[in-house]
Amino acid sequence: MTNLKVMTILGTRPEIIRLSEVIKKLDKYVDHILVHTNQNYDYELNQIFFEELNLRNPDYVLNVKSSSIGGQIGNILSQTEEVVLKEKPDAILILGDTNSALSCIVAKRLKIPIFHMEAGNRCFDDRVPEEINRRIVDHTADINLPYTEHARRNLLREGLSPDSIYVSGSPMAEVLETNMEKIENSSILDKLALEKEKYFLVSIHREENVDNTDNLKNIFNALESIADKYDYPIIISTHPRTRKRIDDLKIKIHDQFILHKPFGMFDFVKLQKKSFCVLSDSGTIHEDAGIMGIPSLVVRESSERPEAYDTGNVILTGTDPKTILMSVDIVRRQSEENIKFSNPYDYQELNVSDKVVRLIVGMSKIVPKKKYYLPLE
Repeated sequence: MTNLKVMTILGTRPEIIRLSEVIKKLDKYVDHILVHTNQNYDYELNQIFFEELNLRNPDYVLNVKSSSIGGQIGNILSQTEEVVLKEKPDAILILGDTNSALSCIVAKRLKIPIFHMEAGNRCFDDRVPEEINRRIVDHTADINLPYTEHARRNLLREGLSPDSIYVSGSPMAEVLETNMEKIENSSILDKLALEKEKYFLVSIHREENVDNTDNLKNIFNALESIADKYDYPIIISTHPRTRKRIDDLKIKIHDQFILHKPFGMFDFVKLQKKSFCVLSDSGTIHEDAGIMGIPSLVVRESSERPEAYDTGNVILTGTDPKTILMSVDIVRRQSEENIKFSNPYDYQELNVSDKVVRLIVGMSKIVPKKKYYLPLE
């Protein structure tokens, strides 16, 4: 172990999953401080993933819960600042575009090198709240680690220096390979009395869908049409906020709908692998579809992962019910005809965790010399 102190700050389910192997490697090779902002404070959106992925408990668990966006972001900044000032890390690692990633603002003001995984993603749609966070975090970070060449080009186009950008590849293939035996051993299909390839899996949670009444109603109208046509169960992984909106809008629940609390990673991936088709508005489905060959639809009007569409792995449907139903038909017919699509190269990397550790160890002492200047005597 080196005397380098690295702090990882995370706060949501996708961050925990994507960083799981990186966290283990940082624990192995450096003095590693793990900070959880607790941005998602439900067990199903949080602690279950630490347990399943065999991750140690965080060194710090913050309490950033707030009823407003400004309150939550303010809590993240003030509470991470306290921890950073106490621990004085040599580098900080963040991932993605969540409010927890905005902790980079504190690190920047304190002149601590910031390494940002999942940099450069752009959907060019400001209706998506994460798009604002992406630009802030990318332009604040000292070293950006995009997954793909698409993302790297976005950063270059925005004027970021080439010597601050290193393509790491997506960490998902490594995470899935590490945990595939446990995924395959999941008994979730038996628990829900489901038959292989005779059910749909749905996950809708993004703000632009859940908080937009027309979009949410359109999606459920589409699901009703799918249920009527295929007569298969539709398993809907229902986040607490989504469930509240469904209840508030009095959306009709079809007899084939099964609204289920969010699944753990192993159960959810098993459900994806064995489903007739997946409909989701998540970012992860782009990668899962390519890595595991899952027939999938992205129920959004914009996407930050164009490489998945370059290879044809997923269909971007928007929220129009007729388009969604037609896309389900096409995806399934092509699957039955054994039409295959290539997986983007950057989704196939199996050593992302080791690459990230090398970049952090190698550059943590270089960045301050290049970026900051000693005060005048």
